[in-house]
Amino acid sequence: MTYENILFQIEGGVAHLTLNRPDKLNSFTVAMHKEVQDAIARIKADASVRVMVLTGAGRGFCAGQDLGDRAVSPGGAAVDLGESVEKYYAPLVLALRALPMPVICAVNGVAAGAGANLPLACDIVLAARSASFVEVFCRLGLIPDTGGTYFLPRALGTARAIGAAMLGEKITATQAAEWGLIWKCVDDDQLQAETLALAKHFASAPTKGLALTKQAIYASGSNTLEQQLSLEAGCMRELGHSKDYREGVNAFMEKRAPQFTGA
Repeated sequence: MTYENILFQIEGGVAHLTLNRPDKLNSFTVAMHKEVQDAIARIKADASVRVMVLTGAGRGFCAGQDLGDRAVSPGGAAVDLGESVEKYYAPLVLALRALPMPVICAVNGVAAGAGANLPLACDIVLAARSASFVEVFCRLGLIPDTGGTYFLPRALGTARAIGAAMLGEKITATQAAEWGLIWKCVDDDQLQAETLALAKHFASAPTKGLALTKQAIYASGSNTLEQQLSLEAGCMRELGHSKDYREGVNAFMEKRAPQFTGA
């Protein structure tokens, strides 16, 4: 597939996916959704990829849905927004969560609507200090989609989640970090360097162990303690046979830095 709405490259074990409609604040169209789907499928199929980085081009991360791509004309037929969620946004969230590697999101500017919740589907979120998160759905008579009603209460608690969703007020990157919505807020001029350093770290980390770590943590929200302990045992049993575990132990015993391969 030829990409016209995203930038995509794989280098040194890192897959870089950049939403690239800066003149529209990287808002989603059907065409961009299809390109992102294709890129994620390529990442999943490429054994050399050990970490993914998602960001946006220009001054914003993502303004959510491009309303011009599914405009409602006065007196015209209603648009099936549920179909849009089912066909594009929900699969995107699930695909990011299911990737067997860390997914880093670098929020470089405003993240609004679906664009505010898309980072929450990623594993590690860094945001520039000038960035912000805005649940604009309430201004259009809608609910927070792209996992918003799932992610927000789990990260913020009910009170802040309800406030964010029903008032649509801007949450600054500093607030987002303080509230536990994201991993870290960094100065604007340090976002790229911090993101690349983190990606480089993960590209040489024990990928299989990290993949099962995210799987286990995300499963914990719906598991009982007994179920979670059983899941942990299964993960440890599997990882105990991995090459990276053997390398980690040998490196520790030999007092040297481990050379993980992701296997």
